[in-house]
Amino acid sequence: MNIAMLSYHTCPLAILGGKNTGGMNVYVRELTRFLGRQGVRVDVFTRSQDEHVPSVSHDLGYFNRVVHIPAGPENFLPKDQIWNYTDVFAKGVFEFAARKDIRYDLIHAHYWMSGKAGILLKAQWGIPMLQMFHTLGLLKQQIARSLEEYEGEYRIVGETEVMSAAEGIIAATDAEREQLVTLYDVNPEKITIIPPGVDTHHFYPIAQDEAKEAIGIPAQDRMALFVGRVEPLKGLDTLIKAMGILKQTCKSFRCPHYLVIIGGDPEEDPNEMSVEMARIRALCQELGLKDMILFLGKRGQMTLPYYYAAAEVVVMPSHYESFGMVALEAMACGTPVIASRVGGLAHLIKDGQTGYTVPMQDPNALAEKLRLVFIDAELRAHLGAQAAKYAQNFRWEAITTQMLDVYRGLLAQGEG
Repeated sequence: MNIAMLSYHTCPLAILGGKNTGGMNVYVRELTRFLGRQGVRVDVFTRSQDEHVPSVSHDLGYFNRVVHIPAGPENFLPKDQIWNYTDVFAKGVFEFAARKDIRYDLIHAHYWMSGKAGILLKAQWGIPMLQMFHTLGLLKQQIARSLEEYEGEYRIVGETEVMSAAEGIIAATDAEREQLVTLYDVNPEKITIIPPGVDTHHFYPIAQDEAKEAIGIPAQDRMALFVGRVEPLKGLDTLIKAMGILKQTCKSFRCPHYLVIIGGDPEEDPNEMSVEMARIRALCQELGLKDMILFLGKRGQMTLPYYYAAAEVVVMPSHYESFGMVALEAMACGTPVIASRVGGLAHLIKDGQTGYTVPMQDPNALAEKLRLVFIDAELRAHLGAQAAKYAQNFRWEAITTQMLDVYRGLLAQGEG
């Protein structure tokens, strides 16, 4: 089976925490790797953002590869600028396949812009397309607090076109399936629910003292951890405010020395720093938290398990998450998670069992749960053990088998 995997706007090999990099990058990379283990040949096509990067990379193993296709300027561009190049991208993918004399059986597209390119390719190749959106524009519009966060109408139109053209759609949760049906009027028979997976050979419980030593955190210090892009929807300001509340109110225990933030570019020139990073930095200064918060910038997947295992708790104060890959990785490492009660996080985190869920944008509620986890070592150990056990249900081996069943079903449907 040959699969053309489309990840137009972001490369699966990119380092976590950078611009436009997050859970989707991990998802595409890991799914491709585990499909390779099952003998499935996959080419992942992504837009070239650097002319000096090799056009073809075999870093995904099992003869599967990432192919960088020029489409517009070969540098980073915001999403609202690159969607116009999807037809150029599709043409580049088609020409690559023609040069290499490769015949694909199925297109698996990620995010709506990949789907736009997929519509053109499926027409050229006469093969079915499976789509996963990862986030939905109408959901993001509902929670947008500023024009910067508001999704343009072009995205909603594009999503609707892709939903209509795709033979199948993957939803991460029951909630996402319901959103597709009620907000976009998608035929429910098109939708299959398959959650993202986690590589439990890479993310697994590590002794906390060993993990702290590996990343240079003093053994006596305690830390909360945030991993993700520094953008308004991630709710990092709520976490900063909760840390400020802890600093003011914690009398019976020593506050954690660190809130470690993995994501963004803390060394960026102030004149080029993103609006959100500048806002978060200013908030830290305003609340007197400069010595309690450590901005580490981007980190590779190889070191992430040590950060997860070294932390007392991982926090996801997001306003919207279709699933929450970071939460699943942390849980697999035996670390409890405190997250906003939104989207996929509300389903993934078992409140009081594997961590806690709190109302979105409620720093007081978040501070209280942080306090509980920090002061009670027995509670932390119990939550962490339950989290690691629960994460076993999402092993990539099982998730890949489910995905292969969908692939085979679409191919059989096409043959019929």
